[in-house]
Amino acid sequence: MNEVVGRDDILLLTLDTLRYDVAVELAAAGRLPNLARHLPGGRWEERHAPGSFTYASHQAMFAGFLPTPATPGPHPRLFAARFAGSETTAGRTFVFDTPDLVSGLAAAGYRTVCVGGVGFFNKQGALGSVLPGMFQESHWEPEFGVASPTSFEAQVERAERVIAGLPREERLFLFVNAAALHQPNWFHLPGATREAGDSRETHAAALEYIDRHLPRLFAAMSSRRRCFAVVCSDHGTTYGDDGYTGHRLGHEAVWTVPYAHFFLEPSA
Repeated sequence: MNEVVGRDDILLLTLDTLRYDVAVELAAAGRLPNLARHLPGGRWEERHAPGSFTYASHQAMFAGFLPTPATPGPHPRLFAARFAGSETTAGRTFVFDTPDLVSGLAAAGYRTVCVGGVGFFNKQGALGSVLPGMFQESHWEPEFGVASPTSFEAQVERAERVIAGLPREERLFLFVNAAALHQPNWFHLPGATREAGDSRETHAAALEYIDRHLPRLFAAMSSRRRCFAVVCSDHGTTYGDDGYTGHRLGHEAVWTVPYAHFFLEPSA
C-alpha cells in the first residue's frame, strides 16, 4: 500500500447492509456479471465486520480497521494509524499519523470525497454530519437515500461529475456508501409490494440493481489513472433468521460480510 498511496486513485465502496450469503449466491449464479469479473477468482472473500451497524462499522473502517478475514490471524492491514504495539501493522501497511484514514490520505495529497447514502451520511443533523465531516468534500441528496428506488445510479452520476471536475494530476480518494440494499428494498424486485415488505429476495434484487450501474462508477474511477478499489459490506442484516430482523445485533448474518479489493486499470 505504500506504493499504491500517492500513485493510484483509491475507491472505497461500502455496499451497506449486504449479507455475505446473498452476495456469494448471486456471484456463483452469474447474477453479478459486472462485479464478479473484478472479484479475485470471481469470488467474494468471507470476512468479519468491525461493527454491527453503519455508524460503528464506518468509524472503525475510517480508522483503518477494514473487515477482518474470517480465519485465524493476525492479519496485516492495508491501512493503519500509527499505534504502538499494533500487531496488524506490517511493512506493506500504509501508516498514517492522523486519527483517521481520510485525513491521512488528505495529508498524502489526496482530494477526499464522500458520496453518502444511508442516514448517517445525510448531514441533516449533528450525528449525520460526523462521518461526512471527515472529508474535504461531501455530497448527499434525498435521491441518494434508502427510500429512493434510483439511489445508486444517482450516486454514480454525482461521482462522475465530481471526477470530471478534478484537475487530472490530483489524486482522489472517493468513498461511496451505497444505500440501495438497506431497508426498504422491496421496490427493487418486480412484483414485490410495500405490504409484503423486504426479504432476502428483495435484498438480492437490490444487489443486482447495484451491479447494473457499477460499470459507470468503475469507468469513472479508472478514467484518469489506475484505481485501487475496496468493495465490501459494512455489516449484514437479518430477515427472520432465528427469529431476528434487522441488524445492530450479534447474529452471524450481521457479522459475516463479503469483501474484495482489486485494481481498476485505466481505460485510456
